[in-house]
Amino acid sequence: MGLGDITGKAKDALGGGKADEHIDKGVDAVQEKTPDQVDQHVETGGDKLKDHLNKG
Repeated sequence: MGLGDITGKAKDALGGGKADEHIDKGVDAVQEKTPDQVDQHVETGGDKLKDHLNKG
């Protein structure tokens, strides 16, 4: 298995919005465990991560 194969598998795994769904689940989990004052910061971080992943 070469680097191209690994890259292809990674793109397939993250394609179709799957990564966005997992990021949203992670954001929700963190927001449940932290005070309400940080919810917006967690949401912003999740949005920035999704934007970064979707650029490529």
